[in-house]
Amino acid sequence: MTALLEVENLRVAYGKIEAVKGISFSVEAGQVVSLIGTNGAGKTTTLRTLSGLIKPAGGKMTFNGEVLNGIPAHKMVARGMAHSPEGRHIFPKLSITENLQLGAFLRKDKDGIAHDIQRAYDLFPILGERRKQAAGTLSGGEQQMLAMGRALMSRPKLLMLDEPSMGLSPIMMQKIMETIATLKAEGMTILLIEQNAQAALSLADYGYVLEVGTIKLHGTGQDLLVDDEVRKTYLGEE
Repeated sequence: MTALLEVENLRVAYGKIEAVKGISFSVEAGQVVSLIGTNGAGKTTTLRTLSGLIKPAGGKMTFNGEVLNGIPAHKMVARGMAHSPEGRHIFPKLSITENLQLGAFLRKDKDGIAHDIQRAYDLFPILGERRKQAAGTLSGGEQQMLAMGRALMSRPKLLMLDEPSMGLSPIMMQKIMETIATLKAEGMTILLIEQNAQAALSLADYGYVLEVGTIKLHGTGQDLLVDDEVRKTYLGEE
């Protein structure tokens, strides 16, 4: 079976510093795949490269049978990829509804857009309650919900989430992870970058452990959760 996303020997450099050193991984349709690792491991750089925001120094990226190398960032959404970035990057002066509408900027189906906005409110009821509120007045967790909702508005084949739990309270983090579990149950294909290794691997069909730009370990989410090295290094267990 051909993977929806195939990354082969990807290399990414910032000047003379190589941040990603020839990694290879794949994501099958309907899977949740997690990339975990410490700060500086190359996780966010990998996602930004897949999104066309960074030009790779080498390797090959294939999505839905099409080579992504050389395709600019603004053309990725039309190909079925949506990126909810680290730091959320919502539009603070626009309302919640307007932020969601911007996520559907390539679409012309008004009824479908209205349906998907309501779907976002169903997933995140607090957004529906505050739909006319300026997005910049939301809490960090609510802004994360909005960023995810906006990414879903393009009806992506692949949803890429970069550190969705970063800086959130435990309760809000749990809500975000529950939503990812809901999307997984509905068949959404997700590439998840997450520092909370326990949460990420619990959701993952498959996981990759990145360390200083290389893949150190990989396996099913459940296998990595019980791996001694992962438990000691990333789960804080002895």
